[in-house]
Amino acid sequence: MARAGGARAERTQRHDCPIRLAGTLAPRVGGGTPVCCLSGDGRAAAPGRTVTERSQDSAWLFVFGCWVVASMSTLGALFFSEIMELPPCVLCWYQRVFMFPLVLLLPVGLFPFDARVIRYALPLACAGWGVALFQVLLVAGLIPESIRPCTQGVPCSEVQIEWLGFVNIPLLSFLAFSIMCALLIAARRRSPR
Repeated sequence: MARAGGARAERTQRHDCPIRLAGTLAPRVGGGTPVCCLSGDGRAAAPGRTVTERSQDSAWLFVFGCWVVASMSTLGALFFSEIMELPPCVLCWYQRVFMFPLVLLLPVGLFPFDARVIRYALPLACAGWGVALFQVLLVAGLIPESIRPCTQGVPCSEVQIEWLGFVNIPLLSFLAFSIMCALLIAARRRSPR
């Protein structure tokens, strides 16, 4: 009787909690290589989940977070231009060109999750990041006068809104693109190849 209970306990441990001192009871995927069921912070992961499934779940969360940031940024840009009636400069339009498609592109790859969406979204986010960085440097006065792209309409170096003495719209755009690039790179590293 004790022996049957011990075998059942070992079977349960093999499937639910595979770690035992040197990992001798680690479950095997398809009877082959052992699977480590520890999450990144050292806690035991969900039972019955493979490393690939957990990586795919975290990649999904990173892409979803990127979509949330893109959606909030798009709504913010539309609020500033349509509700507050602040005219966007040329660089702001370029940043919108890179931001707005992400709001539509990312959900297409989320339901169901398709890691290939990252390869289409990451270049848009990185290009937008470059334009946003250029505008932040322009507003800070680090770009010479001769390189200024905004010759007509609203000057690109003009600060229309400033909170706390340093937070302005170009900085918000730069932060949004930075967060999205970081999330997409993290998702790319976590997504199964």
